[in-house]
Amino acid sequence: MTAADNSQVVAEFRANGGRLGGPLAGTPVLLLHHVGARTGARRVTPLVYSCHAGDRVVVVASNGGEPSDPAWLHNLRAHPDAAVEIGTDVVAVHAAEAGGAERDELWQEVVARYPDVGRFGSRTDRPIPLVVLRRIAAPTARVIDVA
Repeated sequence: MTAADNSQVVAEFRANGGRLGGPLAGTPVLLLHHVGARTGARRVTPLVYSCHAGDRVVVVASNGGEPSDPAWLHNLRAHPDAAVEIGTDVVAVHAAEAGGAERDELWQEVVARYPDVGRFGSRTDRPIPLVVLRRIAAPTARVIDVA
């Protein structure tokens, strides 16, 4: 998805209280607010998410099955404290990659809900990271405008 595409999705998301139409209608999408690893620039990326037992919100760093991880994952590795917009709520979160048994359990659940994720996984040799976002107390969670 291009920056222009992202901007359109962000605008639609915000105009409709977190709901999207077209091919994403009915799909749970959040807006991830993250900070550029090298630039320090604030970014907003729309991502499909999945809720799991407990307080786990999971996003998949599939990058459509490309051989490299998406830029937003690189940014979260450098700056794991971020924020998400889910619906009309803005929540501060801490991002951590799932590993071991947790990743195996989450992978099975995510692929069962979203078969495309499994297809993306078959397109690449890299293990597709699963990122768990957990709510944290932070007074800085706010909406970032996207131009």
